[in-house]
Amino acid sequence: MSTLADIYAALFDHFGPQQWWPGETPFEVLVGAVLTQNTNWTNVSRAIANLKEENLLSFATLARLPEDELAEKIRPSGYFNLKARRLKNLLALIRQEEPDGDLDLFFDRETAVLREKLLSVKGIGPETADSILLYAAGKPVFVVDAYTYRMLVRHGLIGEETNYGEMQELFMDNLPADVNLFNEYHALIVRLGKEYCKKSRPRCQQCPLRQFEPLLVD
Repeated sequence: MSTLADIYAALFDHFGPQQWWPGETPFEVLVGAVLTQNTNWTNVSRAIANLKEENLLSFATLARLPEDELAEKIRPSGYFNLKARRLKNLLALIRQEEPDGDLDLFFDRETAVLREKLLSVKGIGPETADSILLYAAGKPVFVVDAYTYRMLVRHGLIGEETNYGEMQELFMDNLPADVNLFNEYHALIVRLGKEYCKKSRPRCQQCPLRQFEPLLVD
């Protein structure tokens, strides 16, 4: 579908490279993918800063840290008790698969197998799992989210009942399976959603995608 490639080109020309995901190591990206659920990155960055300040941001340290203490450290991310439990569940899965907590070995699985394992963790849904796959494991998996859905619906590329898997297939079936491309494209869609394709009061007349019909909002 040439439209998806054209949309990417228009977004890249307008915004430039986004250099996602903010994170110094794959483990930090993995933690951030869980913490960013239902919040913004500013709050997540505060929580990660708390972990870094106390030298807690490592697999071995977080695996040993009691859940209630972890929850307190990540309080800025919101839903901190729930997210602490989800992080602990994820760390438990990794340790079950790789007793030493070696992320390189854990990620060195076929994409479909690794995705299934991540989705088996309570509290890890498709968006979080795919964020880990793409940004931490370097797998060519396209991440879709509410911004993606909004953009696609407003430009008539999908129907309102389209689900996560169908949106993901749209990108993965029509674009090269390239980690850097998927990384950049998702980041650009998020930027678009925040600045132009807003949930309410979208800025369609100024939008870099205004030439792609149809626009379904004024």
